[in-house]
Amino acid sequence: MYIPKKFRYLQTHYRNGYNLLYITMAKVCDITGKRPRVGNNVSHANNKTKRRFYPNLHKKTFYVPEEDAWITLKVCTKALKTINKKGITAVLKEAQDNGMIVIR
Repeated sequence: MYIPKKFRYLQTHYRNGYNLLYITMAKVCDITGKRPRVGNNVSHANNKTKRRFYPNLHKKTFYVPEEDAWITLKVCTKALKTINKKGITAVLKEAQDNGMIVIR
């Protein structure tokens, strides 16, 4: 099945006679933008094989009192500590200024 270039992020699976398209979850923090890093597993014999270091992401729901709404974000633990220290509205404003999120 051909997938146009703009939909390359979609994953395809063949199940029950149908080609299924679905969007995969990116392992990226919504606030800080942390992504998986690439490194090596190093054995005792100093053999190196590629591996990925994933950020410690958690799906959390936050209450924004100014908007009187609940929002769900995928955040890393560093972002959780920042939210606890500065507050959710200040962190959202910083993330919007940095271009990490778009608030409508």
